[in-house]
Amino acid sequence: MPTTKTAVDYAIALTAILILNFILPRLLPGDPLQAIYGDEALMVMTPAMQAELIHRFALDQTWSEQFVAYIQALLRADLGYSYFYHTSVVSVIAGVLPWTLLLTGLAFVLSTLLGSLLGIESGYQRGSRQDGHLLGIMMLISGFPDFFAGILLLLTFGVILAWMPLSGAFTPYSGFTGLKLVADIAQHLTLPLTALVLVRLTAAYLFSRSAMVGVMGEHFIRTARAKGCPDIAIRYRHAARSALLAIVTAAGLSFTHVISGVLFIETVFSYPGLGSLLYKAVLTRDYPLLQGILLLAAVLVLLVNFVTDLLCARFDPRLSAPSPKARRDNHAYPV
Repeated sequence: MPTTKTAVDYAIALTAILILNFILPRLLPGDPLQAIYGDEALMVMTPAMQAELIHRFALDQTWSEQFVAYIQALLRADLGYSYFYHTSVVSVIAGVLPWTLLLTGLAFVLSTLLGSLLGIESGYQRGSRQDGHLLGIMMLISGFPDFFAGILLLLTFGVILAWMPLSGAFTPYSGFTGLKLVADIAQHLTLPLTALVLVRLTAAYLFSRSAMVGVMGEHFIRTARAKGCPDIAIRYRHAARSALLAIVTAAGLSFTHVISGVLFIETVFSYPGLGSLLYKAVLTRDYPLLQGILLLAAVLVLLVNFVTDLLCARFDPRLSAPSPKARRDNHAYPV
């Protein structure tokens, strides 16, 4: 299990996230009232009406007072009221969250599995022609930003070849049900999912390949070969199993990049998820909605990192064991 120091580190990280999540939207340029109501509406408003709106949205309070109110609302599971959508932030996010979870979950699982398998095969055949070609391809792909890969796929398969839809998560007003609806959703999901997987599988590949290269020189691998074990058993039962810690670590790190990448990919493909919602919230200066989306994304990343620490400690108990200094201190000062 994670040590007390690890729990304290995550508590500090959560506190920093809350502070940054509160401050960053308020550093955006522009007038919130102007973004909400537009120039024309503000021109016909009386000063009394503007003062009433400023008081209603708590824009007349100091940042410290707004922060205290923000924390109190979070404790009540209240993310605030969306200025633009005229409803609670929780209901707005709940309407688009399933699409983001679908895209993010599939991208995370596919990039981790595919990258790990390619890394295991490449590391096992280190120095071969296949390893060199695969490593070169991965290095090329790793230099592509998410949105650039998405734009290339969109132009190629959506505009030039016209094989895939250009935007959305499904065909509106199609009346599809059952398997036809599933096929339509899968067709709209293909391009954004491919863009995310292509760019994000590199991390899992490099971690697993590096771990395999290190494991292949161990004594137990030479012993397994001397005993006549088949290659597939050596590759997966012995070597890949020993490299599992690196693969889990790579998966935890890649989730952070998948979350950040999906925010851009959804904007490129007009996919109705948190990324598109975040873009609209920025344009409309919708502070509560911005805070809700950023907080949700940050907490998801923090939670996955915590689960990764749990899994790493389970696979390697030395990670959760106290340091020699801590053991000496505990022995010298028994409780």
